[in-house]
Amino acid sequence: MPPPPPRRALLAPLLRLRAFSSSSSSLAHHPPLPPPPRRHQFVAADAITGQGGGGNPLDPAQLLRDDPVAITASLWVSSFRAQPTAAAPPPPSLSPFLSRLELWVLAYQKAYADETGSYLPRSSIPASTLSSLLALRNAVLDARFRFGNRLTPFLRSPRAAAAAQDPATLSKRKLRALLTTPGPAPFQDRVVQELLLLLLEPVYEARFSPKSFAFRPGRSPHAAIRTIRRSFAPYLWYIKGDLSPLLHSPDPALVVGALIRDVRDKKVVDLVRSALLTPPVTARPGDEDAAKKKKKRKYQKKKVLPEGEPKPDPYWLQTFFGFAPEEALTQPDWGHCGVLSPLLANVCLDELDKWMEEKINELYRPSKSDVVGGEDGVEQGNTSWPEFVPTSGPDKTRKVDYIRFGGHFLIGVRGPRADAAVLRKQLVEFCDQRFRIKLDNESLPIEHITKGIMFLDHVLCRRVVYPTLRYTATGGKIISEKGVGTLLSVTASLKQCIKQFRKLEFLKGDREPDPQPCFRMFHATQAHTNAQMNKLLLTMAEWYRYADNRKKVVNFCSYIIRGSLAKLYAAKYKLRSRAKVYKIASRNLSRPLKDKKGQSPEYHNLLRMGLVDSIDGLQYTRMSMVPDPDYTPLPSGWRPDHEKILLEYIKLTDQQTLDEQRSCIREEGLITPQDYISMLVWSYKKNAVLLPSFKENDHKGSTEDLGSDTDELGDEEIGNLDHVDSPKVLFPTETSLCSCSCKSQKEKAEKQKKRVGYNFTRRCGD
Repeated sequence: MPPPPPRRALLAPLLRLRAFSSSSSSLAHHPPLPPPPRRHQFVAADAITGQGGGGNPLDPAQLLRDDPVAITASLWVSSFRAQPTAAAPPPPSLSPFLSRLELWVLAYQKAYADETGSYLPRSSIPASTLSSLLALRNAVLDARFRFGNRLTPFLRSPRAAAAAQDPATLSKRKLRALLTTPGPAPFQDRVVQELLLLLLEPVYEARFSPKSFAFRPGRSPHAAIRTIRRSFAPYLWYIKGDLSPLLHSPDPALVVGALIRDVRDKKVVDLVRSALLTPPVTARPGDEDAAKKKKKRKYQKKKVLPEGEPKPDPYWLQTFFGFAPEEALTQPDWGHCGVLSPLLANVCLDELDKWMEEKINELYRPSKSDVVGGEDGVEQGNTSWPEFVPTSGPDKTRKVDYIRFGGHFLIGVRGPRADAAVLRKQLVEFCDQRFRIKLDNESLPIEHITKGIMFLDHVLCRRVVYPTLRYTATGGKIISEKGVGTLLSVTASLKQCIKQFRKLEFLKGDREPDPQPCFRMFHATQAHTNAQMNKLLLTMAEWYRYADNRKKVVNFCSYIIRGSLAKLYAAKYKLRSRAKVYKIASRNLSRPLKDKKGQSPEYHNLLRMGLVDSIDGLQYTRMSMVPDPDYTPLPSGWRPDHEKILLEYIKLTDQQTLDEQRSCIREEGLITPQDYISMLVWSYKKNAVLLPSFKENDHKGSTEDLGSDTDELGDEEIGNLDHVDSPKVLFPTETSLCSCSCKSQKEKAEKQKKRVGYNFTRRCGD
């Protein structure tokens, strides 16, 4: 009879329950312990995590069984595996994923990184935080969670948890200020937003149109510019539109209606509806004036960032944000949706993408005499130079293309202007009926390519070129002749660049650009100032990477920044002019500048002792230093890297693909490595011999060595052995286990046993 379990083991579940109740009540301060969720939730959680029976549903450690990244990856794979067609089944329910505590922990880690600027490993999350996450999960599943709740949160911010006060102990004035003062969203709201983004993004990324390039992973503005360079070469007329009002003030009914079409999960839809309908706290008009008066105090203490608070963006990054194009300035932020807002904006605008795809197929009229499009819609132009369009006869292919970046879209029309006018009229009606946005002819102008079309701060224009075409005649003679065609030119807008520099107070004057001293960097050292501006120049050079005039624009930016810093150093070190600064610090401002009053050792001695930082010269002071534009053509059917990997993985795991590969291998007379190993094992267990080498001489010798053993086998078995030995392995092997030059079968078996026989039979379980 086994001894009875100790008393401590019997009381372990009660002790864990007591510890959970005490930790959750001490963390929440004000609210009592929330009521336990319904039994069906525990059953669903146990079924998902694979645990059952003896597990304690109140213990978070028992619910963290799987890797959250693997769970999210499985959702991505399942979403991309199901083809989004009219007959395709709806996506699976997302409610089981809401019960996974592993995903809540992953959402907490992402929100924690945004809050503090540092990543928190899963092993470093305290038990009290896991208990709070479990309470937040149960509140969401029981529909007890409310966005914007500042009085009784289930989960507190990691920065405010230590200094949090019980709302019951606050005065009425502080309580009113807490409820009426606008501020950042509660931390638990951001955790729920991150979780919804983890669940909804893979579902919609598999359904979104490839024509949209904003608020999506892997589809940057550079990808949009390269797509325009490749696909928009043959178009004459362009329609440029703006649907930014939809991003500023959305209709909740429109967003929820677009969401229900693909996600038929009541809990997820109710969470999004609650985030849209809950009004955020906004400041009153009088509060803004009072805040301005407070800022006008004469003496202010220097702000000291508390421990753990992320530092603000550096000056070079703030400056680069000022260069953001018009299409990228609007970032949707709807109610309490937070990071979920850009995805919901794409969900709404995806209807326009699908409508335009139908119009592209409807308005396509191919011409056999045109190289742009044949009967099958396949481009016959030069794939290495896709932006070059040769001239053709009057009978040209009529086609339409479309691209969208955020709320801005661009439509190219090849054909008469009347086709563009008809398409614009249909577009106005669609936006009015579907999005309730009033557009007119002025907001949707039709412009010819010769005027230059501005999109993403790049100008699209057309140039006539006369390249020399070389081809081989029937007799093998190379013939050269002059060709005539048009070339799509994508250039950076220098006027827009000057406008942004004036906005950032780097330039003054209206006619000729004259640099202005950058006094925001007055108290920084020369090494720090040069390093900050070099980061800005490198970022600008990368932004204009695919512009034809990359050298000119980046060199102009370098001239403006270098002149601004030279004036700053002249005022700081009292050198009166830029010429004296260049004389001392050289053209790229890499030599140290020092004040006349200060008597200090030489710069090189201080640098050798490690007492000062090395001063890097400014980049791109000459046009020859600027890298050349990148003219690498975008491949046909381009997709982001993560989508390529997903589709390749799905293709390799498809049973039909595997069957096709196996049939092809059999036709070629090959075998897979797995089949080869299984044949080795089966032959050794059956006949106590290894398969001979696949070389022809070894094959003959092995058939001779079988001798009398083959006489004991049947005719069918001998035929099977001959069939096994004949095919070649799909991959080359460096060491062959089958090579043996023994004369008799017994000597061969003994020799093999001495080499690998004992280990081989032990691994096989023989």
